[in-house]
Amino acid sequence: MTVADTRMPARTPSVSAPTLMWIGAIAIVAILYLIPSVAPWAAKYPSSAIVPISDWISAAMAWLKSNFTWLTRGITAVFNVPLQWAINLLAKGWRFGFGPDAVTLPRLSWVGICAAFAIAGYRFGGWRLSALAAGCMLYIALFGQWTSAMLTLALIAISVPLCVIIGLGLGVLAFRKPSIDRSVIEPMLDLMQTMPTFAYLIPMLLLFGNSPVSGMLATAVFAMPPMVRATVLALKRVPHEIDDFGEMVGCTPRQKLWRVLLPSGRATLMVGVNQVIMLALNMVIISSMIGAGGLGYDVLLALRALKIGQGMEAGLAIVALAIVLDRLSQAAARQRPATHNHDLTFAQRNPMLLLGLGIVAVTTALATFVPAFAAVPAAIKVSTAPLWKEAVDWVNIHFFDAIEAFRTFLLLYILNPIRDFLVDFPWLGMVLLVGLAGYRLSGARLAILTVLMTSFCAVTGLWEKSMATLYLCGVSAIIAALFGIALGIVASRSDRFAAFITPLLDTLQTLPSFCFIIPVVMLFRVGDVTAMIATVLFAIVPAIRYTNHGIRQIPESLIEAATVSGCTPRQMFWRVQLPLALPEIMLGINQTVLLALSMVIICAMIGTRDLGQEVFIALAKADAGRGLTAGFAIAFIGIVTDRLLRASTDRLQSRLGLV
Repeated sequence: MTVADTRMPARTPSVSAPTLMWIGAIAIVAILYLIPSVAPWAAKYPSSAIVPISDWISAAMAWLKSNFTWLTRGITAVFNVPLQWAINLLAKGWRFGFGPDAVTLPRLSWVGICAAFAIAGYRFGGWRLSALAAGCMLYIALFGQWTSAMLTLALIAISVPLCVIIGLGLGVLAFRKPSIDRSVIEPMLDLMQTMPTFAYLIPMLLLFGNSPVSGMLATAVFAMPPMVRATVLALKRVPHEIDDFGEMVGCTPRQKLWRVLLPSGRATLMVGVNQVIMLALNMVIISSMIGAGGLGYDVLLALRALKIGQGMEAGLAIVALAIVLDRLSQAAARQRPATHNHDLTFAQRNPMLLLGLGIVAVTTALATFVPAFAAVPAAIKVSTAPLWKEAVDWVNIHFFDAIEAFRTFLLLYILNPIRDFLVDFPWLGMVLLVGLAGYRLSGARLAILTVLMTSFCAVTGLWEKSMATLYLCGVSAIIAALFGIALGIVASRSDRFAAFITPLLDTLQTLPSFCFIIPVVMLFRVGDVTAMIATVLFAIVPAIRYTNHGIRQIPESLIEAATVSGCTPRQMFWRVQLPLALPEIMLGINQTVLLALSMVIICAMIGTRDLGQEVFIALAKADAGRGLTAGFAIAFIGIVTDRLLRASTDRLQSRLGLV
């Protein structure tokens, strides 16, 4: 027998079971897409099988409204007292009596408020922050946006403490009762953070009426989740030694919470307060649609009338207010608690506070006699609205053909084909693929969750709108991720570029979503292209930050080991740095997708035809069932995307041994 005869026969490479599952699923989907007549009910959800969830929600809201109006109106009356007090204090002033004998007390002087913000900036961040705060407030005053900005600030001043108190309580409950956290609080927070902002307005409008209180309550509900999460994180991060010390000195559970744990987690709690303030500002702008007023209402009116100049001025006022509130709250979060000295009086411990209050009191008293202290004199007001209009007209005259060609190319060759593909995609095929992805990434539990939430979009009759939403958010998120990852890589390899781009990212992160629409509308008019560009600008920040951080946080020991092994710079990047940073980059992509989804409703204002349009129409008609059903569909798309990306990140980390 020869050597050749003794050789074992070659084995045919076998196909793994997961691969066979994917091949089978893709084959089924391809058949349903190409030959929908094979199973028409699986390609397009039958209208006869639609579950009238929106009708049920509308009936429930009508029942609540008819049976509990006394309660909701009572709540409105209670919250209206501090809210009106804040509005009168900051924006309107007080009027007592009627006729010629009426007595009028002025609002807080704009000069005093500008000075108080400057003093707060100096107290928390020195002269640089003081100059920034004073400059932002002076911009708001000189450009004629003071009254609207003070209305917005009054809503924030009442809603933020409400968010902080409720969020702190729920966070403590979640920390002490992990089972309640997992089963109730965590799913509730996920739903609240993925539910579109406009969806909060509809039930508030029906239950609490068209008033600033409705906007304030919607803001409080929307902005609360970060405080809950920050509280849980702060309490979990308290070192065990400090916790044990509280036990050793004989603290009761309540004393240990208030005197040991919460003070130890102050820095993280203040980060939560910062996030609450920024989300509250974002929501207050949107709440202008149900009577909240303020800067958001000015932007809304300008967009409806296509008054680009006025819209830009109001939008920049929002930016200025956002920047000053963000920087002050961040600086306050970085402050270390001062050592309490019993020998010092209150005035000696808080000189800046008393100085600010004194200036406000003196300037407000002067406002009674000197009109220039009460309101910004018209002689010093300026307006850039004509300049903005002239600039837009110049761009449209000289670059209209190029802009229109770019817009048409995107629509005809990229956006419309993707939209048509997803809208025609068989609903059962999408459910099958999403469920299989969930099963392969994390098992049966995630598969069931993704299947149920994806099916919700079909059984409610919103499948085509859901796919239109997925198309716009998906394209925007992919573009934002590609550009964001590229910029993040450059920032990680160049300290100079990182120093240049960080302030830009800080500014983009503080801008309310409204502000991204105005400049894009000026150039690209309304439609899907405008929505996509605005969404990319809004959602790109996390991709840049997480990529930069992920590459920079790789341990030096691994870099040195790769260098000793003879890796070239290119090999170092592709085989060491990028694989190890992938979990962090995936988290950035996750945040980018969720931010893109949150822009859906805002983009409905500029002509998109998706779930955002459904919510917008429902808000106009005060149809709670229609609006909340579309809102749940958007939220479920966000939750499914979030869970799949998290599961893929966890799996990637386990493969790399980073868990």
